Amino acid sequence: MAKITKRIVDGVKADGREQFVWDQEIPGFGLRVFGSGKRSYVIQYKVNGRTKRMSLGPHGRLTPEEARKEARKLLGQVSGGGDPAGEKKRANQSGTVAKLVERYLEDYVAIHNRASTAKEFSRLANSWIVPELGTMRVEAVGRQDVIKLHQSMKATPRQANHALAVLSRMFSLAEVWELRPEGSNPCRLIRKFPENSRERFLSEKELTCLGNAIDDLILKAEAPSDAFMAIRLLALTGCRLGEILGLKWEHVDFEQGCFQLPYAKAGNRQHPIGDTVIELLKQWPKRKGCPWVVSNKDHVAPLSASTVESIWRQVRNAAKLKDVRIHDLRHTVGTYAGQTGANAYQVRDKLGHRTLAMTGRYVNRLAPSLRDLSNDIEQRISGAMGSRVVSSVENGE
Repeated sequence: MAKITKRIVDGVKADGREQFVWDQEIPGFGLRVFGSGKRSYVIQYKVNGRTKRMSLGPHGRLTPEEARKEARKLLGQVSGGGDPAGEKKRANQSGTVAKLVERYLEDYVAIHNRASTAKEFSRLANSWIVPELGTMRVEAVGRQDVIKLHQSMKATPRQANHALAVLSRMFSLAEVWELRPEGSNPCRLIRKFPENSRERFLSEKELTCLGNAIDDLILKAEAPSDAFMAIRLLALTGCRLGEILGLKWEHVDFEQGCFQLPYAKAGNRQHPIGDTVIELLKQWPKRKGCPWVVSNKDHVAPLSASTVESIWRQVRNAAKLKDVRIHDLRHTVGTYAGQTGANAYQVRDKLGHRTLAMTGRYVNRLAPSLRDLSNDIEQRISGAMGSRVVSSVENGE
């Protein structure tokens, strides 16, 4: 042992093996000499009984005094319970937020979420999170960085809150993956923006206008008939758009009166349907070699969401219902279910919610069976809309 000075460093002869020279004034500070003659300053210490060694940098880039100063600082952290080598390892492993986004989408979202959810998370991450935080190291992101991102999205509060939720989940996983210290999620305590609740459902008069608009457009043959069928099924069943677009004939249980949905948002579930939908589907043609109830023009793939949304805009404009979203058809079914006297549990099961939290706005007390409930809703909506069904054969497809 000796005080490490430039004379000591230059005087160590390389002999083809690794050597260490430890400083006599700062325990744990040393010089590492490789067999090649390369020299590097190091510190060595124990954490929980384990010996750890950390490089401070090569001789030449650091002088002995600069290395001594850095060693005093880091070994002081060790005395206070720190682990500089462990922190450096976590920093090297964590990389940037952009890398964390990649891992989150590939190792978590792709496995645990539906494709449509993964697409939305990817859009949020790549449109907002990566541009704002992508170059920062994961462990360096603080609460003020997240607040700045959240505030930059205040013009779209619902989207801002969604981005905050995605970011929070990412940083929670970063802790699980040991990329950040436990309990360090920078999204904690950040208040979400108030969101304007939108409780839009269609009256029977509006449903009549909607049904007439669909009939008129069908007669003019201005759009694929499958898109109109999809809209009718959405209006009658309260299913989500993705559930109808992915619906295959094998999922339709005519005897039990339900859709068997293996891909639903709330997991594999049965969606009850009534006699109106059953009769509607019995009239609808099954295309040879096509498993989907509604499909694209050539009947070789599912009908796309963009096609239905495009046709929906035509329908609602023709019906003079420009403020109505296609998802409001689902709200309409929920509202009508509540008006029949259905309780929260039945509305939850009818709409396929995971919890009761989403159903309280629709319900009263006492309830009929789900099959009877579906019949009541479908008859009311179908009676208002009309029940014209035009197959692809009638449209000349």
